[in-house]
Amino acid sequence: MEAEESVALVAGALGGDGRALTRLVEVLTPVVHARVARTLLCRGRHSANLREEVQDLVQDVFLALLVNEKRELRRWRPERGLSLENFVGLIAQRRTFDYMRSSRRNAWKEEPAPSEDFDLPVDQPGPDRIVTSKEQLDLLLERLSEKLSPFGLLMFELLFIEDLSTEEAMAATGLSRDAVDAWRSRLRRLARKLSE
Repeated sequence: MEAEESVALVAGALGGDGRALTRLVEVLTPVVHARVARTLLCRGRHSANLREEVQDLVQDVFLALLVNEKRELRRWRPERGLSLENFVGLIAQRRTFDYMRSSRRNAWKEEPAPSEDFDLPVDQPGPDRIVTSKEQLDLLLERLSEKLSPFGLLMFELLFIEDLSTEEAMAATGLSRDAVDAWRSRLRRLARKLSE
């Protein structure tokens, strides 16, 4: 979707235009669906009811965008460089990660961790170790969104939320190894500082 069309649809939806909102949902549904499904599958989620989980999460993403006077949707700023599709895709990923974390905490779904995992050496804490609750993660992401460009937020999502390897991040962004490593180091320091 062209940037001008995105701006017009969002403005219409925020202004109460039902047709603009319907069109916006039509345009974004495939984006949200693909991002939710890819996130679940990339994280090894292959349950029998995967299709149902995806549908539920797609609904959850749209609910998150449109509740509280469409507060999440209002946060999109085209001048910050992130397309509407990528902005909504990041929200979809975040909601999917939240869902997967809460599923892992459910004692009925947990599988015992191999004992050798407890003997692994501990290196410098990254944002995933600094942040121990959903509330802390939401607060950290809010603070990061104030400090980072849209691309910086995307790099944080890729490196620390999706936990991509350097090679995967290079493939996803087209950056060199040195650039990805520099982002990882910079974002780790910033997250640590903002979490203090």
